Amino acid sequence: VQLQASGGGLVQPGGSLRLSCVASGFTFDAYAVAWFRQAPGKGRERVSCVSGSGGSTSYADSVKGRFSVSRDNAKNTVYLQMDSLKSEDTAVYYCRTGGSVCSIADLFPYWGRGTLVTVSS
Repeated sequence: VQLQASGGGLVQPGGSLRLSCVASGFTFDAYAVAWFRQAPGKGRERVSCVSGSGGSTSYADSVKGRFSVSRDNAKNTVYLQMDSLKSEDTAVYYCRTGGSVCSIADLFPYWGRGTLVTVSS
């Protein structure tokens, strides 16, 4: 199983970024995929999750209404659209998988390399 996140960068407050997570090595549409983040000096936080079909999504309260998760199973890719970014969104973002439902995302065993998002003026 391999996961590769990309799309991070430096953005001003109020700006947008779209992260991508490309997966390989497993039956992609059978697994939920979650996004986690880790800010400097803080623990990891689950940001969002999408079911294998893409029909079910979930979000942390801190990003609801600003972030949107989606997936393209034909491309083995999950996206995280991040709008109205705030300085507190600054973190390394990771994608994670290994289970069929988002309710157990905290137990997913497979992590990709992270991508750094910096929100600063």
